[in-house]
Amino acid sequence: MVVAQQRGRKQKIIVALSGGVDSAVAAQLLKEEGHEVIGVYLELWPGDYYRSGGQEAKKEPWSDAQAVCRQLGIPFYALNCAQEFKRRVVNYFLATYASGATPNPCVVCNKQVKFRRLIRYANQIGFDAVASGHYARLIKDSGRYELWRAKDKAKDQSYFLYQLSQADLARLYFPLGNLTKNEVRDLARNYHLPVANKKDSQEVCFINNGLSNFLKHYLPLTPGPIVDSAGHQIGEHEGLPLYTIGQRRGIKVGGSGPYYVRGYDFLSNTLLVTSNIDDPQLLTNNFFISQLFWSSGRRPRRSVDCQVVIRYHHQPLDCRLTRGAQGEWRVELARPEHSVTPGQSAVFYEGDKLLGGGVIALSDSFC
Repeated sequence: MVVAQQRGRKQKIIVALSGGVDSAVAAQLLKEEGHEVIGVYLELWPGDYYRSGGQEAKKEPWSDAQAVCRQLGIPFYALNCAQEFKRRVVNYFLATYASGATPNPCVVCNKQVKFRRLIRYANQIGFDAVASGHYARLIKDSGRYELWRAKDKAKDQSYFLYQLSQADLARLYFPLGNLTKNEVRDLARNYHLPVANKKDSQEVCFINNGLSNFLKHYLPLTPGPIVDSAGHQIGEHEGLPLYTIGQRRGIKVGGSGPYYVRGYDFLSNTLLVTSNIDDPQLLTNNFFISQLFWSSGRRPRRSVDCQVVIRYHHQPLDCRLTRGAQGEWRVELARPEHSVTPGQSAVFYEGDKLLGGGVIALSDSFC
């Protein structure tokens, strides 16, 4: 078993620069190792699309990425991926919310836009590999590439990378996988990088004025009743796509609370809520998975005991993943869990090793 990044010869590597500290340090480390490095910024949401609820988004990442390249003495390029990003990521994002599920745009972007476009560009210009500032480890074992959780478990981003194929992983570098965030910050300061003290982005990259405002701007929303566990109407919602399973904030009702979203009745456009955090309808011990993908390249024949992460930053849960007679995959949790949310990614691990993942499916239990 070897760390995949240690491939011996010096390579020509594209570094995906976001304008943040992580990708800047990744570029610095690869340059120090003697690789030929260029920085590429992906313009995902420019021009008319560079808006969120009518607000112009900041354009700092472009200038910050350019400043990093200038200091490192490496070429800087920008690729316009706006149409592809809108078609594959933003449209999916809006359609998923409109269907009553909760999307995971970073997973889709990494596979269908970011790394696909960068690997294609590497092929066009004769470069060997693509690197990013993701916190994940890449290990080669018995001829296969494996994604592993990062050393810094609080920053681990392997969850967002589960859709990458063996062919993708063979072309990738993740230089920060064995570093903590504090170590990356220290390196950035030691290198006097211009983004050393820049704050991390906290929101979805194309939303800068709040999720609710974004959805209100782009989706047709119909207000309807909010009904509690006793069947009483206690308020009015602003449109079902604005709410997700387990949500507490933003439910505008009077009287006692707090209230939590426990489901939807789409036929009557009703938001179902409960004031009991331990309401059985908020607890799930099994669910189905759609669009299952094995990034490890190894699919279990029938079942596997492993751990599942049901949302980013959630603790891994012990589970059994089983394939049914019709080819469907079912997750059985060792213990019931709160707010298992359709549309979110369920990513499976064996210890720190990522096996694969899929999308939590809509089912009658959520309606």
